[in-house]
Amino acid sequence: MEHFIVSARKYRPQNFEDVVGQQAITNTLDNAIKNNHLAQALLFTGPRGVGKTSCARILAKKINQQDIEASEDEDFAFNIFELDAASNNSVDDIRSLTDQVRIPPQTGKYKVYIIDEVHMLSQAAFNAFLKTLEEPPAHAIFILATTEKHKIIPTILSRCQIFDFKRIGVLDAKNYLKQICDKENITADDDALHIIAQKADGAMRDALSIFDRVVSFSGTNLTREAVTENLNVLDYETYFNMTDLMLANKIPEVLNAFNTILGKGFEGHHFINGLASHFRDLLVAKDKVTIELLEVGDTAKKRYLEQATKASIPFLMQAIDKANDCDLKYRASKNQRLLVELTIMQIASITFDGEKKKVANYIIPATFFQALSSPVKKKQLVTPVKQTSTTNNVVNTTKIVEEKPKAVKPILKTLKKRTSSLSLKSIHQKKEVAKVAVEENYDDYPKDLFSEKELQVLWKEYITILNKKGEKSIASIIGTDVPKLEKDFKIYFSVPNKLMQDQFKKGRPKLLKFLREKLNNYGIEIIEVLNETVEKKFAYTPQEKYNKLKEKNPLLDKLRQSFELDL
Repeated sequence: MEHFIVSARKYRPQNFEDVVGQQAITNTLDNAIKNNHLAQALLFTGPRGVGKTSCARILAKKINQQDIEASEDEDFAFNIFELDAASNNSVDDIRSLTDQVRIPPQTGKYKVYIIDEVHMLSQAAFNAFLKTLEEPPAHAIFILATTEKHKIIPTILSRCQIFDFKRIGVLDAKNYLKQICDKENITADDDALHIIAQKADGAMRDALSIFDRVVSFSGTNLTREAVTENLNVLDYETYFNMTDLMLANKIPEVLNAFNTILGKGFEGHHFINGLASHFRDLLVAKDKVTIELLEVGDTAKKRYLEQATKASIPFLMQAIDKANDCDLKYRASKNQRLLVELTIMQIASITFDGEKKKVANYIIPATFFQALSSPVKKKQLVTPVKQTSTTNNVVNTTKIVEEKPKAVKPILKTLKKRTSSLSLKSIHQKKEVAKVAVEENYDDYPKDLFSEKELQVLWKEYITILNKKGEKSIASIIGTDVPKLEKDFKIYFSVPNKLMQDQFKKGRPKLLKFLREKLNNYGIEIIEVLNETVEKKFAYTPQEKYNKLKEKNPLLDKLRQSFELDL
């Protein structure tokens, strides 16, 4: 059986071109070697698995490569000495190292010392290392590597040339995994590699370890489903389906979907964080300028663009705000599941009925999701049926008749949200009821003739009645114009703006009822006409303002001259 070598070791970079995502650093080091401009103490710092130690080894070999011919695996031939500071962190270890530094190399030009995890050195070891690091021999080069730069004392930092390694981008990691798949004859979905790269969180070594694990699970064919199952992550499909349910205001289905997610072993905190990120990605996909910020595969990007057209920006902004608020409260909550459920119900209620709700944490009432109709019932009816037989008997047989349910209007459209009797909404609802009661079929009712003057007299009388009742707002709107009578008993009334038009519509049923009863004509119709006039506004200069005021009051100029005032 052939010995298995993990991908992190098998595909460890052997030259600067193989290092992923650190082009700026590798180019700097390469040019420094070519131009003989290399510092004698370098510090490589950054997150784990981004290529610090690999770059240190490549640099160490490249320094002496021109002077020595040796195998790539023989570090001693290149005068490379590695020290693990995690296990050799005492003063004696550093003193032993400084003693070796004084000895010049037998072959080659430089001796290169790589000290990994240098932040693990003790305070005394750092102090013992200071003098050697500040004035090293001409043949010695130190390369220090660490993941925690802040733990290194400032006197050491000031003596080193610092290179900050960055996290490896998702797309860079995905492309590198794709190259490995080609070398290993593995077929992989683009989304599958993308999920692995995301799970690695910027560390290439972690990405390769996850890659090995998934290959062991699914063989030479990596699919998105296999990767999500093996890594136990919530993939894009979960959030796409959840968002579709929320946009459709389907709260029961949303709660069932969340229960399924919990049943798979995921934490509510993990889910709500992922949901907030999903809403952020949808917001990014709304604009062509920001679409490049989507770090997803091509297939997933198409899905994001498609769903972004369904979700409005106000919905996404409110949804992100509610998800982030849930994230902040999650750890302190006593009932964490209930907190997440309330949040997703609130998000699913944002677009409900398209209405603006005063309550910020509004949730659609449960009554809207009751069964639309009763189930079909079967009723036994006993009906006498004559059957001809040899005995000519009449036999009573029982016949099963299916009773059809009565037509029921959808509850979602017929039920109204309960409101306070003192709120404005309750007043509007009462007006809508009055409107329905008034607008009936009056074909058989009288339609007496009347004049425009009679109409205008009754119009003013109705305004007076409204003022006495205290309904001065609608009275002022009705009094803004004089009604005009046209043929077929159509009354045209002009309103100056959209807001007043909406208010007039709410008060129209009562006005219509009043006029029909007074004029004994039930064929009357009131048609409001929007007559918006836009006046151009000018920005006047002080002189123009003064001239305008002087036209109205000429004594103003005399006042200015008397007191010698400036404009």
